[in-house]
This record gives sequence, C-alpha cells and structure tokens, in this order.
Amino acid sequence: MNRFSSFPSSLRRPRLRGVHRAVLFAAACALLASGCGGDSGTEAADRVPHKDGQQQQRQQQQRGAAPAAGLPGMPPLLDPHDLYAADRPNKLSPVVKDFPSRVYVPNTESDTVSVIDPKTYKVIETIPVGNQPQHVVPSWDMKTLWVNNDRGHTLTAIDPATGKKGRTVDVHDPYNLYFTPDGKYAVVMASMDRELVFRDAQTMKRKKTEPVSCKGVNHADFSPDGKYFIVSCEFSGELLKVDTARMKVIGQQKLPFEGAMPQDVKISSDGKTWYIADMMADGVWVLDGDRFTEPWLMPTGKGAHGLYVSRDSKSMYISNRGEGSISVLDLPSRKLVKKWELPEGGSPDMGGVSADGNVLWLSGRYDSEVYAIDTRDGHQIAKIRVGAGPHGLAVYPQPGRYSLGHTGIFR
Repeated sequence: MNRFSSFPSSLRRPRLRGVHRAVLFAAACALLASGCGGDSGTEAADRVPHKDGQQQQRQQQQRGAAPAAGLPGMPPLLDPHDLYAADRPNKLSPVVKDFPSRVYVPNTESDTVSVIDPKTYKVIETIPVGNQPQHVVPSWDMKTLWVNNDRGHTLTAIDPATGKKGRTVDVHDPYNLYFTPDGKYAVVMASMDRELVFRDAQTMKRKKTEPVSCKGVNHADFSPDGKYFIVSCEFSGELLKVDTARMKVIGQQKLPFEGAMPQDVKISSDGKTWYIADMMADGVWVLDGDRFTEPWLMPTGKGAHGLYVSRDSKSMYISNRGEGSISVLDLPSRKLVKKWELPEGGSPDMGGVSADGNVLWLSGRYDSEVYAIDTRDGHQIAKIRVGAGPHGLAVYPQPGRYSLGHTGIFR
C-alpha cells in the first residue's frame, strides 16, 4: 500500500466511541483557553561514557535513593526524573561532535534523500536510495544513519561524518526502525508483514520475529527502565505493549475511537505519561503505560502526526498535518499552551529539533517541502523545496548519548 496517497483529506470523519464526554470537554477547554549498535549489553554500556552515570548513582546514594534497576546493559539515566536530561542544547556526544550539521529528508515518492544545510536552508545534495524511503534513523551508537526503504526491502547506510551513502542491507519491509536501550537489537517495524523483527543492531541479521495480530505497526517509544515499549498500529487503531528482553507482545488494546489511526509515540520527560498522535482522532491519546489502561484523547488539531520534545524537556511539539499547524504541549502541566499556524498552510509531518533547540524541522508530506520553525515564537523561518513525499526527516547530529531510533529519540 502506498502510504503517501492512501488517505485523502476528503475521508469522512469517524465517530467517537467510548470516550468520556467530560474528559473531552476538559481537554477542549484547555485547548481553547490556550489559544489554540549490536554488541553485548556489557560492551554496549562500555561504549557510553560511564562518568555521568556513576556520578548520578553516587548522587542518588548520597540522597538515600537507590538507582532504579533498568534493562541489563542499558546505560543508567542521567536523571531519573527527566528522560531527556542528556539532550540539552548543543550537548553533543564525542562520537558526533565533529559531524557536519545537516537535515536528511527521505522523499518517499522520489526514492531519494535530500540533504539540507541548516545554515543556508538550501538543498546541497540529493542521494538516490531504494524504493519508498520512509524514515532516516540514527543507529544506537549514533555512527550511522539508516534510510528505511520500505518497498525496496533494504536499508541504506549514510555516513554522517561525510554525508556519503554507504552499504545497502537486505531487510524485508523496514517501514520504521528502533533500537533496544541496551544497544543489542534493532527493532524493525514490518508494517505490511505484521511483524516486529528483532535484528542484530550492527549486522542486521534476524534474531527473532514476533508476529502481531494488529495492522500497520509503525511507531514506538521505550519505558524509563527500558523493559518495555509501546507500539502504535496505524491501520487497525490499536496499541501494543512489548517486553523488551523477551521480545514478546504482552499487551494489546483497541483505541476507543471509530477509525482511529495512531501515529507517533513519545513518553513524557518525567517518564509517567505516554502520548500517541492520532491523525483521524485529531489529537493525542494520553496513556498510563505501566498500567496500560484505556487512554483518553486530548484534541490538538486535524491530522495530529509527529511528537517532539524541546531541549529543556518542558514542551512537546505536535505537528497537525491536516491543518498546517503545530500545537505546543506544556509537559509539567499536561496542558496545550500554544498553536502555531504555518503562514501558507502545508502538511507538517515528521522531523526533529535542532541541536541548539531553536528550530523545529518538519517535512511537508503532501507538498514536497520542508519547514523550519522558530521554537521561540513559532514563526516559519524557511520553506525548502525537496523531492516528492518527504517523510521522516532526521536532523543530525543531535545531543544525547545513544539513539533509540525513529527520526532521533536520544537519551
């Protein structure tokens, strides 16, 4: 199925099912008020600087708090109360600090990757890749960018140190790609195959296949301890809960909305709340991942799609693809506080935040363009023409110690 053209804007809006009116009313009021790598676990941990983690453990012990046990081999959190503490402005790992700053845009319908220089806001190179590239994904060790050629059934490596295309690896149905927090496995979201495929993070050799009964697995994020992750199923309107170590689905639920189409998944900075964008419900689902109970819907805008956390961990940017806007969610209060409208409309989809935190980059999925948005006041800095069907672009490098995948989830 061609994801670029399968869901025209003329689709009839589905009806809500089973969502409490009081909850939706409160959420709507809030909106209106606001102005709406593949090594062993030990080797993986060794590749990440230990000083920060050891210092954090000593501080916890001095405060009388024992560090929380995480997935074996996962680098300890810098701050157990802030999952994104390693993502502060320009806090680049020694691994990536000398990489040139670029924006890599996979053009799904052109079978290319456009490379943008963020200083000039111009395309400086076009790289041919496989059929239907969907996302550009930083590897766990942050040394490689993987282009997911979904219908070409390959991954194309790009060296972010040089910007040059590298090897091509045969991987069936790689719609999206994630990495377990211990750095051992890549998790391929095989959307049409209805599988979660766990592969060696370096060689991409298949290690285990977990069949799923839902349709269209596409996006995910991991719990603070790395022991489970939440997956969205686009075409059947469902969520999965997956045990990371067992590589097994341990929970599944249908979203309480007729015609739901969940997209991006992102956990809050305090690690307590999950947000799932839904392009047909026009908002984000708010979920308790530990309990995995029924979520409630927070309306944001038509075609809610991508979710990105600010460099200070206080805000989440929500792209509303169907109306050309970005909603800003205040994470501590869990309230929508702003909405930025693109001056000429558009179809803001997936992307990322610049290393300094001042620019939000988003692909314009149906308009062959990319938007650069100032995160300080929401104005559009630039609009850049790219190939057809631009999708999961990656801003690189970004702060953080390791990547969990997608267009850049760093911790």
